[in-house]
Amino acid sequence: QVRFVESGGGLVQPGGSLRLSCTIPRIITSTFNQYLMGWYRQAPGLEREMVATVTSGHSTNYADSVKGRFTISRDNSRKTVLLRMNNLKPEDTAVYYCSAHDGSQIYWGQGTQVTVSS
Repeated sequence: QVRFVESGGGLVQPGGSLRLSCTIPRIITSTFNQYLMGWYRQAPGLEREMVATVTSGHSTNYADSVKGRFTISRDNSRKTVLLRMNNLKPEDTAVYYCSAHDGSQIYWGQGTQVTVSS
């Protein structure tokens, strides 16, 4: 069982910024380093979609819809992954989920709501 601690969601106006944080406190660093970490999101009535992922070596991948606006990063020593979101748009409104992929299965956080509205 992988337990996540997520924070940083909330309500923001269009054009604003938020930072999401996700930590997996109860694993050892070497295990965290094996995970492909990521953020996914799910809007009402839609399927969950990948937002961004980052490898232990800090290689990143982004959905086209967030390129140039979102930045994912990880601190392996703190077992933490961050998602910095700038120039937020109403279509970014969703529940955002932290994920950890160990090569055979994906573990999910509980999700944090991000709402972009004026």
